[in-house]
Amino acid sequence: MPATYEPISTVTLGSAASTITFSSIPNTYTDLRLVVVATASSGTNNAVFNLRFNSDTGSNYSSTYLHGDGSSAVSTRLTNETYIPMTQSTGFGLTTANPSILEADIFSYAGSTNKSVLYTQSNDKNGSGSVAKGVGLWRSTSAITSVSIYTYNFQYAAGTTATLYGIKSF
Repeated sequence: MPATYEPISTVTLGSAASTITFSSIPNTYTDLRLVVVATASSGTNNAVFNLRFNSDTGSNYSSTYLHGDGSSAVSTRLTNETYIPMTQSTGFGLTTANPSILEADIFSYAGSTNKSVLYTQSNDKNGSGSVAKGVGLWRSTSAITSVSIYTYNFQYAAGTTATLYGIKSF
């Protein structure tokens, strides 16, 4: 990572789990970057990454994204969700054998405006991978103090790693 990125915390799962949470995030950075390398704990092609801030389960999230795999593409827009859904399309999720990488940039996380997120999810499916690119919005002016990556239909496998970076101001 560039010198302006400072690791805040890294989690490596010792056993399968459906949620990874970073809490007590200091407000000393301008932005955050989340990097997750994951596989699914059981056979699935629809396993997804969902993002939630400060344990907010209200309908305060939206997401617009595009998925492609070289032969087809899907565009989706979701509003009034209880999380930022980063992938929802059949065939674009995690598998047990090949890793998926999620990179999410969370802008002005400590500020008093709504929070925006740009993200990319890349799946290696042994030569037939896919990619999703999107933008998410959390309609809250609260500072982000916790970030959770979770799923509702599977578990992340043991060995999955997630790192939250703070981006220093110049």
